[in-house]
Amino acid sequence: MKDQHLFDCGFLAGASPALKETMAALATETTLRAGEILFEHGDPGDTLYAILDGALEFSVISADGRKLALDVMHRGAVFGEIALFDPGPRTATVTALEHSRVLGIRNADAMAALQRSPDFGIDMLRLAGKRMRWMGYQLSEQVFLPLPARLAKKVLHLTSHMTDPEPLLILSQTELAEFAGASREAVSKIISRWGRSGIVSASRGGLRLLNRNALRDLAEINEV
Repeated sequence: MKDQHLFDCGFLAGASPALKETMAALATETTLRAGEILFEHGDPGDTLYAILDGALEFSVISADGRKLALDVMHRGAVFGEIALFDPGPRTATVTALEHSRVLGIRNADAMAALQRSPDFGIDMLRLAGKRMRWMGYQLSEQVFLPLPARLAKKVLHLTSHMTDPEPLLILSQTELAEFAGASREAVSKIISRWGRSGIVSASRGGLRLLNRNALRDLAEINEV
């Protein structure tokens, strides 16, 4: 088995034995340097991936040419299920934010596993359902939530895996703007206001979250 501990967290922690065994036996490991691209939006794809270590950013380019960061995934996350069962163009660009390792399983191997075990298909339906709900939330937030609430939700989401009571989010304000779908100037004004209120502390190293409860209140109060 390639890495038993992979199955202790993320989506794979609750996966069926069929998916775990298939990933362990048939998946190929790929190592990525910080800044290296696993695949780009529009590339042909037929592989499902699971993250062994590291952090991967998912992004697209908007109609006006701006980069829009969609999410950051960490150890135990699974992605690429759309291309797995319906091989075609990738729907986002995936870039390593730090040294990362991923396991990939090809379409042909997945189809063979599905024939052997229906539980494998149930895993994929679960994963597709989670992805559809996430996409719905993203669209709803972008359309209905004002920027302060959107930004608060993004910061909370991006630090949700951190155990430090005052986690440091190592992203620039430009990168945070990409996640919130806004200009850097607008995001900078909000962060400055939060800094004066003692909610966050901004520096060249990133954004340190000082008061998670206050940020949750900001997100909930501004919901529509």
